[in-house]
Amino acid sequence: MGVTPWPHKRGKFLSTHVNDALMKKIIRRFFAFGTVALLVLGMPLLAGCKDSGEETKSTLNVFGTLVEITIRDTDEQTALKAVEELSGDFQRMHKDWHAWKPGELDDLNKAIAQNRSVTVSPFLLPLLHQANNMYVQSDGLFNPAIGKLVSEWGFHADELPMGKIPDKTLIDDLVSKNPTMEDLIINGTRVSSTNSAVHLDFGGFAKGAALDLAVKRFKSMGIKNAILNAGGDLNVFGGHGDRRWRAGIRHPLDWGVIATVELNPDEGLYTSGNYERYREHEGIRYSHIIDPRTGMPVDYIVSASVIHPNGAWADAAATALSVAGTSDWVRIARSMKINYALLVDKDGVVYLTPEMKERVQFNDERPVKVVVSP
Repeated sequence: MGVTPWPHKRGKFLSTHVNDALMKKIIRRFFAFGTVALLVLGMPLLAGCKDSGEETKSTLNVFGTLVEITIRDTDEQTALKAVEELSGDFQRMHKDWHAWKPGELDDLNKAIAQNRSVTVSPFLLPLLHQANNMYVQSDGLFNPAIGKLVSEWGFHADELPMGKIPDKTLIDDLVSKNPTMEDLIINGTRVSSTNSAVHLDFGGFAKGAALDLAVKRFKSMGIKNAILNAGGDLNVFGGHGDRRWRAGIRHPLDWGVIATVELNPDEGLYTSGNYERYREHEGIRYSHIIDPRTGMPVDYIVSASVIHPNGAWADAAATALSVAGTSDWVRIARSMKINYALLVDKDGVVYLTPEMKERVQFNDERPVKVVVSP
């Protein structure tokens, strides 16, 4: 799939808008990699005062998700050149980081299944090391090696899965093979695995890694203020005029906003939720977030939001905290060095760290029960 930039400035589109048919297609394909969890409120909509700063907005499409980019205080030519170069990066990411379409990651998974080693490029290799670190620090609750389980549940597709859920015997068999990131053998640029059941799926942190790379590219071109919004997950640097970027955390049980938060420069806000991407069968919704210990979808935590300087890490941590649940999320947050976290269970109860409590402002019109971690 190509990556198409749609640049515009302060409400005036410089190229064609997205028509209804394309938007519906994008929304359907969006389910392949993420969930809409956050609403950007840092734009002039809720700025609270007039702002005359120059602003260039563009939209790219990668991983089936619209990436909305707002660059501030940069001349239009530089901003659009940066977006054009980023679109090339995104095209390669979509090809080579995809778990179920032809590309470098798919080639690696095929080699692992055949007990072969393969040379990995510098474009993919850092993600393998990063994924292994995430696996270790999350005590195995974030496990990108369980791609076969994800596939069996039907989430290796551009459309939401439908129909009968996987046979429990098959799920138990895949779990018993215990594929983990520690099964990978990385020797320089050569990669193999001691476990042919390993099937790598970077859907749990690819968006964060993509936005991290985008921030580096923009900064290298002298851009000082920008926000990147990938289907609701955010990376920001600099500010919005004399203010910080501000975002709303969506209430996972409806389309309202449960809380707002101001983001400091060089922070990311990521949410993992089970309310947008799911499989429904006989009146039961099964989340796309799979517990690697059981092979079953997470069913109690409906969303987890994390703020962290590294987007990929925040992305992965949100998934790990969802899997950990109310009984273990504090331990996992500490292990992953996450200070700012907010979880919502299926009853609407909010759990959060003391640090996050100091950052967020809850919607007074939507009272919620709040539990602050010790």
